[in-house]
Amino acid sequence: MLKTVNIFNKRAKFDYEIIETYTAGIVLTGTEIKSIRLGKANITEGFCEFHNGELFAINTQIDEYLYGNQFNHKAKSERKLLLNKRELRKLERSIDTKGLTIIPLKLFTNEKGLAKLDIGLCRGKKTYDKRESLKEQDVKRDLDRIKKSF
Repeated sequence: MLKTVNIFNKRAKFDYEIIETYTAGIVLTGTEIKSIRLGKANITEGFCEFHNGELFAINTQIDEYLYGNQFNHKAKSERKLLLNKRELRKLERSIDTKGLTIIPLKLFTNEKGLAKLDIGLCRGKKTYDKRESLKEQDVKRDLDRIKKSF
């Protein structure tokens, strides 16, 4: 039985308005997947870009594997994401025309042990949007406290 790993981008929902989400596979080396299974990854500063019609995750950090030797990987490097051609074309069109961006939301391993990355098509929030989301969180927290007391 494999242990599932869930690594979240907690800043994504605060800084961006998420329009659509996709699940993509990642092309990794042996030591990268071992580090992910240990939970040694960070995707909070990451984003995705297109190069020659292919989607790459940029600025995502997967720490070096502790027991790796000279075959160890670089901590920050471009990692290719695997999506259908139809999904890639749709994402590329929406980025070019609407000025949106693609942000990694969640890095996880599925039941087969493969690493997957949930990416979101996002639009950046303004500061007043962030204040509104903070206000909604406070109201929700207060309501939960009131419900708990009854």
